[in-house]
Amino acid sequence: MKTQYIFAASLMLLGLVSCDKFLDTMPDNRAEVNSVSKVRALLTSGYPTSTYLLFNEYMSDNVDNIGDDNPGTSRFMDQIYNWQDVTETANDDPKNFWSDSYMCIAHANQALDAIYTLTGTSSLEDEAAIVAAGMGAELAEALLIRAYNHFMLVNEFCLNYNTLTSSKDLGIPYMEQVEQELNPQYDRGNVADVYAKIQRDLEIGLKYVSDGYYQVPKYHFNSRAAYAFAARFYLYSEQWEKAAEYATKCLGSQPATVLRNWEAIGKLESDWDVRSYEFVKSTSDANLLMLTGYSAFGYYFCYPGMTKYSHNSYLSFTEVGYAKNVWGNTQTGWRNVSPWYYMQPEWYNGATYDLIAYFKIPYMFEYTDPVARIGYAHSVCPAFTMDETLLNRAEAYVMMQRYDEATADINTWIHSVIKPAYFSQDLTTEDIVAFYSAIGYATWDAPTIKKKLNPAFAIGADGSIQESMLQCVLGLKRMDQMAQGLRWFDIKRYGIEIWRRTMEPDPKAEQYDAALKPMRLDDVLTVNDPRRAMQLPQDVISAGMKGNPRITDKPAEIVHQPLVLPVSNQ
Repeated sequence: MKTQYIFAASLMLLGLVSCDKFLDTMPDNRAEVNSVSKVRALLTSGYPTSTYLLFNEYMSDNVDNIGDDNPGTSRFMDQIYNWQDVTETANDDPKNFWSDSYMCIAHANQALDAIYTLTGTSSLEDEAAIVAAGMGAELAEALLIRAYNHFMLVNEFCLNYNTLTSSKDLGIPYMEQVEQELNPQYDRGNVADVYAKIQRDLEIGLKYVSDGYYQVPKYHFNSRAAYAFAARFYLYSEQWEKAAEYATKCLGSQPATVLRNWEAIGKLESDWDVRSYEFVKSTSDANLLMLTGYSAFGYYFCYPGMTKYSHNSYLSFTEVGYAKNVWGNTQTGWRNVSPWYYMQPEWYNGATYDLIAYFKIPYMFEYTDPVARIGYAHSVCPAFTMDETLLNRAEAYVMMQRYDEATADINTWIHSVIKPAYFSQDLTTEDIVAFYSAIGYATWDAPTIKKKLNPAFAIGADGSIQESMLQCVLGLKRMDQMAQGLRWFDIKRYGIEIWRRTMEPDPKAEQYDAALKPMRLDDVLTVNDPRRAMQLPQDVISAGMKGNPRITDKPAEIVHQPLVLPVSNQ
């Protein structure tokens, strides 16, 4: 396989010719990491600069096709939206994410190799000696970086972890050594093995993680970011008790004080730059680990820059932010519900676009040639937040049937988002169950906030306390994580069927109400659809790595169904 370990390969080549006088002095400080300060500097390169935001949001149920003739798309966007194998290139494409993630892993492995050399050790089995030599914090950061990048790769390019099938499902190569071969061949292994190695690295990292040497802790795996990562990892690996334990370590005893201050953001000017920059501030208690990257996602998703596929008014009014919800907003339509939230999304509606925009992710353009107006798109996003961690704990509590504790977390989150004039009395578990058990399951042409859950792990029957509480938590997570790329993982973990439908203008829509209606069903991502595992980059497959399986022939009844035929919830 063509190696993604460019940096590691360069080190190997330098080593082979080091007897040459020309290379007696290393031309690059990275080529000889021979001090603690150089290890720390190397680890700053362990955080990815390619994001998952665009392909995760546009593969999820947070977008629709708003018209066949809409010109605001590209072949790359068409492939992402339709769950096709991506052959087009872009800054936000899966190939960049794959290669960048493995480059970060290479940096972590090179740092670990240097740590072993500096401490006179040889492997993780010498953990105690490394810590005794004073390099426990560096060891922790390297392992957390390695675990996190593998975690994101396995969740993007593989089927979701579950205890029933993951020992057979294709994994991704888990890189634990500095690459020494120019053209190595890798075995994908299986998802369960990848998760086991992530857990090993994570748990060692958690023991020694420290904020001590970071100048800007929010751009490194600080302790709270590590706890949030652990909470997500254990939730995804069905270890509910540990998920709740580490979420609590992250949140502390007063979680309401560390959630995002939506009240303050809502008082800011309703401007994309103003509010998105506030959302990604590293000084915010809610933001735990910040990632920077080359990305146009903010322009596409948070502003009508790419208009064919969007989080539109129909979606919002029937399934997400402006749909009737558990806190009692009984009126629908933009004009009626707008007072409820501290921060209102913006509605962009025109001849070629219909977008409910959440001002979260900024778009920063670096001009390399101002005259020709060319350059690089940049963005910033939080990899982990307190708000996600709180809702992850609520989900873990539901799975442990600790319903009142889950309800307390649900109330805490709602209070942070909804103005007190509209939500002053806490919900009870009975309130939540009564509300969700009375809602019908969504179909493509009759959507609701409730979708059928089909996880590989056991949950209560439809309408039960547990299933109703999960519906609530997953719905709040969908709202909270809008424009942050995490809804896709919940779709995979819970086997949620989603559809691809084409919208058309609704001539009966009143002013301030949803301007669209469903016209046609185009495709369905079923519970066991292999497209839930994003395809590996084409050049990786061409170089010899086994790709993810695909079903080449779609069932005829799924393609271009007329409006009268609903999606099955079975």
